[in-house]
Amino acid sequence: MHQSKHTHDGEAFVVICHAPTTTEASVIRGLLQSAGISSPADSFTDPFPMREPPEGFSGTEVLVLESQADEARRIIESYQKKSPQSDAQ
Repeated sequence: MHQSKHTHDGEAFVVICHAPTTTEASVIRGLLQSAGISSPADSFTDPFPMREPPEGFSGTEVLVLESQADEARRIIESYQKKSPQSDAQ
C-alpha cells in the first residue's frame, strides 16, 4: 500500500487505503482534507458514476503526501472504528 503514484513539489503521493466505493473514498478524502491533509481525487472522473463498483473492481485508492501518511492512517483508523459498517463486521 506504499506505492508512489504522483508527485507534488517533488514529494510522492502514496496509497494509504483502498475504499470499497467511490463514495466512501470521497468521505475519507473529505475527512483528511478537513484535517489539513492533501488527498487528490483520481485523475479519471466519470460524469455518470455507478452506485456500486462492477464485479472484480478492487476499490478506489486514497492518496496522500508521503509526509502526511502516518497522520492520515490514524484519522482513517479512527473513522473506521466509529463507522456503523465496522460494527456490523
